[in-house]
Amino acid sequence: MPLVPNKDTVLCMSLAGRPGNFGVRFHNHLYEQLGLNYYYKALTTHDLPAAIGGIRALGIRGCGVSMPYKEACIALVDELDASAAAIQSINTIVNTAGHLKAYNTDYIAIRQLLESHGLSAQTSFALRGSGGMAKAVASALRDAGFGQGTIIARNEQAGRALADACGYGWRAELGELRPQMLVNVTPIGMAGGEEADRLAFEAQAIDAAQTLFDVVAMPAETPMIQRGRAHGKQVITGLEVIAIQALEQFVLYTGVRPDLEQVRLATEYARG
Repeated sequence: MPLVPNKDTVLCMSLAGRPGNFGVRFHNHLYEQLGLNYYYKALTTHDLPAAIGGIRALGIRGCGVSMPYKEACIALVDELDASAAAIQSINTIVNTAGHLKAYNTDYIAIRQLLESHGLSAQTSFALRGSGGMAKAVASALRDAGFGQGTIIARNEQAGRALADACGYGWRAELGELRPQMLVNVTPIGMAGGEEADRLAFEAQAIDAAQTLFDVVAMPAETPMIQRGRAHGKQVITGLEVIAIQALEQFVLYTGVRPDLEQVRLATEYARG
């Protein structure tokens, strides 16, 4: 039976440009299953400083941070965990008696997925994107030993900065480059957006690649992932990323680590 929120309920939340229901369902399902008096809500904001101030002032325990706030939040918190400081991008804020400490569980998720999918560090790749999530993904690839990478970003300043920080090349467009793995870390293909029906990379490049990795979690399968599956490619989806990073957030908020079966059931429930 679902817990009824009361005056002692601990609140957690997320901030995203386009809020989704995965985190809401994932966290609240586990709270219920584990008998924790917590409640989770997804929100967006047009006043980020006020929103972060509200977390501190209202005693909200934790906040997940998604695009486009991952870098803008840095100046608004009190402390960066090493996972966030190393890449200057955050996706999780934990409030302990008014002290806001930021983490990056995206990085943790990417490292786990690279290993669990058995990807060789010799794999060449192109990563489209240059924002906060792109920093987490590129840094995870670098730290896992992937040396043959190219950052694809129309914003030359941000793209070159990310490429230089990780030891990769930069291009404004993929062009004739045909790497073995394509990684999308932009909103292209995201449900509800102007580019929801677009492929994140050219069809010819997708067809030539061996592995397709898309961090977009809504929909469950983006146009790029759908095309990849149809052509028998190895795929890594945004749902895999969001499930792992949500689990690590859950642990940071509650101090409780669910077992593998509880996590599996919560992920299935969250997918709807």
